[in-house]
Amino acid sequence: MGAFATIDGKYIRPLYAASYLRIENEEAAFIEANSGSTVPALLEALRDHGMRPEQVRLFLVTHAHLDHIGGASALMKACPNATLYAHPRATRHLIDPARLVASAMEVYGREKFLELYGEVSPIPASRVKELEDGATVALGKAVFQVWHTPGHAKHHFVIHDFARNSVFTGDTLGLVYPRLQRGGRFAIASTSPIDFDGEAALKSIEKILSLKTSTVIPTHFGAYADGDVIGSQIRGWIEYALALTERSKRAGPPDLKAWFKEELRAELQRHADRNSTRLEPGDWEHLALDLELNAQGLAFAATRPPKARG
Repeated sequence: MGAFATIDGKYIRPLYAASYLRIENEEAAFIEANSGSTVPALLEALRDHGMRPEQVRLFLVTHAHLDHIGGASALMKACPNATLYAHPRATRHLIDPARLVASAMEVYGREKFLELYGEVSPIPASRVKELEDGATVALGKAVFQVWHTPGHAKHHFVIHDFARNSVFTGDTLGLVYPRLQRGGRFAIASTSPIDFDGEAALKSIEKILSLKTSTVIPTHFGAYADGDVIGSQIRGWIEYALALTERSKRAGPPDLKAWFKEELRAELQRHADRNSTRLEPGDWEHLALDLELNAQGLAFAATRPPKARG
């Protein structure tokens, strides 16, 4: 069933964001490329498996957030025979990343952006392909099937690897950081801005669990055999986020993001207590960015006009 490797991109800090290498019948595929600085590690992993960049045929990204595509242009330059596959809503950001880059630079500033991601360049349209819901793509004799899973982002899909009975879940099945797996399983949802849709996220979780794979592989971070447990925890987080969003509308706090951040921090502590995990100062540092982004995402969702029904 071919080779598989988890590659630590060391994006922000170790064991925070991963990319994955799949090899089948002398062909290679990468899933995710966290930033430009992670590409040397990806190519080193390729060499360690006796493969050359020319043998990379596929590069798949689960969605077009920069911690998943930051290294895409650099990786495509290094792998001349690779085709990049993405959700139809994501491909335009890969072909022309100017809006993504400008938005991120507003948040981080140019110097910090370049430190995190490096140069994010356009990728020729001829090398970028869309995958519709349920579409398949082959790697040697292996077959990958993608399923669109909105909720975390409108342009998200997961990748079902039939040969290994695994599914690469991107951020749809949450964040499962290795350093927090000291007690029971510790998984949290990602409700980052600006596309978070709790109702869609719940349906996407059920879609992943319906695949009944032996392994789930979130980008953050690694492969796990207890997808049902992770799915149950993420479902609980999403339901909590939906209820919290409704409560915020009744409470009307003056600083909505700060209110969400305080509530989410308290829920993280309760989640740790339920799962026999004593959170240490380093753990809170590890979770700081997600706490900030999740609060931003829920604050945005709370002020978004309701979806039209009919």
